[in-house]
Amino acid sequence: MKLLWKLGKEAIKYRTLYIIAIFSTFALTLINLTAPKILSSMTALLEDNVNENTLKDIGTLTVILFVLYLLKILFRFLSNYLAHKAAWNLVEELRIRVYNRIQGFSMGFFSDKQTGDLMSRVVNDTATFELLYAHIIPEMITNVVTVVGVVIILLTINAKLALLTFIPIPFILFSGWIFATKVRPKFRVSQMAIAELNAKLQDNFSGVHEIQAFCQESYESEQVLKKAGVFTKSMLYALKLSAIFHPAVEFLSSIGTIIVVGFGGFLAFHGELSISDIVAFLLYLTLFYAPISGLARLLEEMQQAYAGAERVMMILDTPRDIKNAPNAKELTHVQGSITFDSVAFEYEKDVPIVKDIDFSCEPGQMIALVGPTGVGKTTLTQLISRFYDPTNGKILIDGIDIKEVTLESLRSNIAPVLQDTFLFNGTIGENIGYANSAADLDEIVAAAKAARIHDNIMEMPAGYHTKVGERGMRLSGGQKQRIAIARAILRKAPIIILDEATASVDVETEKEIQKAISDLAGSRTIVAIAHRLSTIKNADLILVLENGKVVQKGTHLELLEQEGLYKRLNLAQNNK
Repeated sequence: MKLLWKLGKEAIKYRTLYIIAIFSTFALTLINLTAPKILSSMTALLEDNVNENTLKDIGTLTVILFVLYLLKILFRFLSNYLAHKAAWNLVEELRIRVYNRIQGFSMGFFSDKQTGDLMSRVVNDTATFELLYAHIIPEMITNVVTVVGVVIILLTINAKLALLTFIPIPFILFSGWIFATKVRPKFRVSQMAIAELNAKLQDNFSGVHEIQAFCQESYESEQVLKKAGVFTKSMLYALKLSAIFHPAVEFLSSIGTIIVVGFGGFLAFHGELSISDIVAFLLYLTLFYAPISGLARLLEEMQQAYAGAERVMMILDTPRDIKNAPNAKELTHVQGSITFDSVAFEYEKDVPIVKDIDFSCEPGQMIALVGPTGVGKTTLTQLISRFYDPTNGKILIDGIDIKEVTLESLRSNIAPVLQDTFLFNGTIGENIGYANSAADLDEIVAAAKAARIHDNIMEMPAGYHTKVGERGMRLSGGQKQRIAIARAILRKAPIIILDEATASVDVETEKEIQKAISDLAGSRTIVAIAHRLSTIKNADLILVLENGKVVQKGTHLELLEQEGLYKRLNLAQNNK
């Protein structure tokens, strides 16, 4: 009930459409309840001596019946279309809300999530709301009103026969409860299975190069088959239950018809019931048992919708751990000074990644982070952008705690260049311009020139309109890195973060990237992570990290004069 209440609140903004659809549903039900009565009255007229007045009455009833059937078309259209319109608008809104919710989660949320599963929640699970609001709820309203209306009418025609026809109902309801109990877990499994299948497919399509390179096509095909098999197995079990339940309900429903024909004929023989009343009973029983017979389908759809809705609400109810403080202010006129004050961080409780980090840099300075893999260098840069919050201590930009400013204003003043450069499946120009939607082509070209990539771009057939392919697969590693630097330059942010910007490029490309970085030095605050010490020789401050702590500080020359990790790293690289 709690979930249903939440779902109801989601749909309240479309109440006008739903009110008209529900009114049309009631009108449609009323017509359905009226039509058999008119047909019964026509039968009663034919039972008597047919004369001119009788034919006139039959003609009037025929016209009324014709008008009712025309109105039935109108109300069925309004009922179906408006309910679907409201439901699909709701699905669209929910898809955007779920996407925005996921998009706003911190990086910690994504650490144990699969992309395909999240896609399934946005696309597949939200679609079940259409099932709920356009099919299940309208049908339930129609069915309840129809059943109540038919019960009242049958009791007024002949209470004794009516009560006998109700005998199968408890058995139908009990079997429906058993069916729902058995089928619900299977629909939950099927929703999770389709999400896992999506996740596996997304993973495999992204890694198709590795699959082919290591000849793992057969293995991966088996893995996909297993994921698909879980979904098929759960669905087939649900369908088997349905295949048993449907005929059982139909059999129980047919008992009511047998009672009307058998006992109704007995009552007619004794003069307690007219032929027209038996006809009315049979017509109303069709209306009465139709919704009860459809109980199995409704229950199936309800369990399916419930399973999808649970997964959607789970996302919407997940709290954001990185969000704006209640009184967060805009970070403006940033100069670019950065201070770490006793900063510590851990992804898991009691497993510190970095601890007791203290340093400061002035606007326009370049600060470098070096050390072995896994000592927390990238973590420190992500803390600056508040992709995570420190476990202890605080980070200040221009003397302001970054927790006290809005996320958007903070991140708009920081331009990242990551080791694993991500490019969108668009043109080179679009990827550079992604950092600044207001930039024109001249500004994009200027940024590309500053990043030493303009000449490469102009050698391509379509220049800045060249498609890069998914994740930039049509470009080399060095080209992608320089496009990422151009993107960062175009952002015109006072702080630039370079995470292994030259890690996977050749010597010539490294020189080009170094020139681009040198041109930025002094005008922007640069935080650079580097394994190649040659790229950070001119840094104003180098922090050497080991086991999550800063073990050395200084310039390149100062650190070479000290015995320690930096000197050992420098010797190791120069002796290669």
